Amino acid sequence: MRRRIREEEHTGELNIVPYLDVVVNLVMFMLLSMTGLITLGVLNVSAPKIGGEAAAANAADNQPKLLLTVVIGRQGFYVAGAGGVLGPDAPAPAAARPPTIPLRDLKYDYVTLSEQMKKIKEKFPNETAVILSADADVPYDVLIQTMDACREASVRAADGKTERKPLFFDVSLSLVG
Repeated sequence: MRRRIREEEHTGELNIVPYLDVVVNLVMFMLLSMTGLITLGVLNVSAPKIGGEAAAANAADNQPKLLLTVVIGRQGFYVAGAGGVLGPDAPAPAAARPPTIPLRDLKYDYVTLSEQMKKIKEKFPNETAVILSADADVPYDVLIQTMDACREASVRAADGKTERKPLFFDVSLSLVG
């Protein structure tokens, strides 16, 4: 019996043009979205640091840490430091404590918060860190405006011009427990 050598059947070529179209579209989408993000700007926000060089440097300081914390609640801002919550001197349980800066006309009072941050900065001029916490139902815009109020303040110069003075520009975000 004689074997017959068959000609290989022509199965056709793989058409990769649709795949290339998808890849090109994905690359274009990525490039366009990156340029859109660049125009929004970048804020320096970091997670709290544990250990490392910062802890060694802080251990060398004999001055107590402020641990400034601003909590955005449903009723306003709670401003606290290592010594406790700022606010009325009347003793109250933690759950019933009124906010340091209550809502004004059902809106958050960023001007008063900025003034409070200026007073704290005068007492702790070397401190740059603030920890921000917010309730889960607080809008994102409120968090950003609070961050802005803690990071900089408007100061009127001697010549009458308004300048931006840095306050607490090392912002860390935290969960409300």
